[in-house]
Amino acid sequence: MDAGLFWAVLSGFVLAAVSPWIVRAAGRAQGVVLALLPLALTAFFASRLAAARESGIAAAEGIAWMPGLDFRLSFFADGLSLLFCVLICGIGALVLIYAASYLRGHPDLPRFYVSLLSFMASMLGVVLADNILVLFVFWELTSLTSYFLIGFDHERPAARAAALQALLVTGGGGLALLAGLLMLGHVAGSYELSVIASGEFRLAGHPLALPILLLILLGAFTKSAQFPFHFWLPNAMEAPTPVSAYLHSSTMVKAGIYLLARLSPALSATADATGDAMADAIDWWYWLVTGFGGATAVIGAWLAFRETYLKRILAYSTVSSLGILVMLLGLGTEEAVVAAVVYLLAHALFKATLFLVAGSIDHETGVRDAEQLGGLASAMPFTAAASVVAALSMAGFPPLFGFLGKEQLLEAASHAPVHAVPALVALAVAATLTVAVAILAGVKPFIGRRTPTPRSPHEPPAGMLFGPVSLSAAGVALGLAPWLVGELLVAPAAGAILGKRWDVELHLWHGFTLVLGISLAILAVGTFLYFVRRPAGRLALPIDWIANRGPARWYEGGIAALNAIAAGQTRLLQSGYLRRYLLICISVAAGLAVFTYAERGRAMPSMSAWWREVRIHEGLIVVITFLALIAAVLSRSRLGAIAAMGAVGYGVALIYVLFGAPDLAMTQFVVETLTVILFVLAFHHLPGFARFSSRPAKIRDAVIAIGVGALMTTLVLIANEVQVAKSISWFYAENSLDGGHGRNIVNVILVDFRGIDTLGEITVLAVAGIGVYALLKLRPK
Repeated sequence: MDAGLFWAVLSGFVLAAVSPWIVRAAGRAQGVVLALLPLALTAFFASRLAAARESGIAAAEGIAWMPGLDFRLSFFADGLSLLFCVLICGIGALVLIYAASYLRGHPDLPRFYVSLLSFMASMLGVVLADNILVLFVFWELTSLTSYFLIGFDHERPAARAAALQALLVTGGGGLALLAGLLMLGHVAGSYELSVIASGEFRLAGHPLALPILLLILLGAFTKSAQFPFHFWLPNAMEAPTPVSAYLHSSTMVKAGIYLLARLSPALSATADATGDAMADAIDWWYWLVTGFGGATAVIGAWLAFRETYLKRILAYSTVSSLGILVMLLGLGTEEAVVAAVVYLLAHALFKATLFLVAGSIDHETGVRDAEQLGGLASAMPFTAAASVVAALSMAGFPPLFGFLGKEQLLEAASHAPVHAVPALVALAVAATLTVAVAILAGVKPFIGRRTPTPRSPHEPPAGMLFGPVSLSAAGVALGLAPWLVGELLVAPAAGAILGKRWDVELHLWHGFTLVLGISLAILAVGTFLYFVRRPAGRLALPIDWIANRGPARWYEGGIAALNAIAAGQTRLLQSGYLRRYLLICISVAAGLAVFTYAERGRAMPSMSAWWREVRIHEGLIVVITFLALIAAVLSRSRLGAIAAMGAVGYGVALIYVLFGAPDLAMTQFVVETLTVILFVLAFHHLPGFARFSSRPAKIRDAVIAIGVGALMTTLVLIANEVQVAKSISWFYAENSLDGGHGRNIVNVILVDFRGIDTLGEITVLAVAGIGVYALLKLRPK
């Protein structure tokens, strides 16, 4: 067992907890100091890549958390999870360094670090968790921490709205995912991913296959912004640029991709499947995953092509890239899986670079619109170099790593089945539009005539240059020497998805092939589209009209309808009168109890035996208590009603005495005495007694009160006749003295046998007391 995985995840949360003190102590070096842990974790995970290549799983560990439920706090690392870990920690370290300069002087910077590091640790938990319930816990933590990060500038309504939208969309998908994972674990007979995704279990053919698939896809699609849930990602650009560069290029939005890749062996069917049920499963997996992925790729690329704000351009193009990755996983061939892994890595490098560059441009010029930028290369040469390299990699120009990613996509497409032609068309359209988008976002701001900007542009601080320059340099190095990652990163990750060892040879040059010709054609058409983007946009106004009434509008309508229903329900139920709340609660509870009792057809309990056993003094106590109750109801004096209610309480206490519960009786005596005294003191200051209830209201209340009382009496009599198991009282009687060292059985039960319950009650009282004390201290003087 390798305990390093658990501590790697935990270390991120620990660093998040102590980061405010580190920020205070480290001063301007805070970003570098905080980045030391992610850098160390990057080296830690990279050191296990060779083992993952050789044996499949590089490390595994687990703790028997709840053995009775077969629930283990388990983690494992294979090629796929290690690839994500390297990206999460490596890019995370660069983002921390960048953020220290980008947000320097911000009063809430310590809070930013807490949220970002917590998110990093949560993402590590997602990709390293073996138990699917543990995975879900970390999955939801990423949604929660991303909510804090997107809404970091919480004083702006737009930031709060974007954060809430992201939380509602991904959180709703998370609930569906939970249901799907629970069903999957039940059907598979195990909640361990290493077992479910081992290739031995196939969901296809099971009666619950389609519901499970739909629920899991819903969770993955919402997280990875697939159509029709793509709208939350561009709106999340209200977050600071370091957040966008981290969450929306290489981490959070890739969580759904990871889940689909991890579960694809179990959720999809194999080529040698037999039987009609299995064939149905093939169709469902292929058409749902590939169909939604292809639609997302085209829609995202088109929306990016029509956008002008830098971060929203990059956000929509990210949506398109995520759609491409989902589409490849839907195709499911070996070439498609390898292409997905290569493109995932390439996308993380060039998209994180472009996001960071967009932040630098905004930071130094105060302009976010790409159409209003130009000629910045002379003032920001290093930023321009990083941006242009990343943009060309995004477009697929050689000899950059993005070119290899696009080559792998086209290669996989050329070997796809015949029925995959629509997916291939979607891929070609998205790739062509991406070329124009890449030039607009990464090249145009730095070429041409210098345009005036609110701030005089110059190179950003070194901390803001280090990240984009390093990532763009990595894109160049991996493009020129792809064998550096082919066997080390891509092959183990692809093998983990395919469930077998898979050799990957990446080369920059394959000769003059059909794929190269298609790639050059895409570059040529995409570049042409960049120059005709404005007239093309005018011709596409009808499409924009439809897009403006798409899923984003549905979300707004849904939220408006939900608020309207909530307002109506509040007006109906939340009247502000305590008596009405009590009336509704006890009426509904009584109605449900009567319905259940009648539905089961139970006979009324016989009370003849009870009446024969009642002794005279017991009957007198009941009669006196009942008369006191009538007096309390009919009294026209508050003090009289209080005294009568006290008599009712004393009558109940006498019943406790008669039936062997003297400690309860003493408690009742004390409570009733104090209650009467407090009521008398409080009511003494109230105005004169008055009746506000009408006669029909009194009759209604009397009927409900008598009915509920009769129901509770009936339930008590029924419970007295039911004996499901042997009474537990003998256990308390036999063990109170020996085990609890007390002769008062009730006291021993409260202090020993039910000590946790008593502690909870004491805690509630203590909290209430603190609250009362705080209210008294806050009263006006």
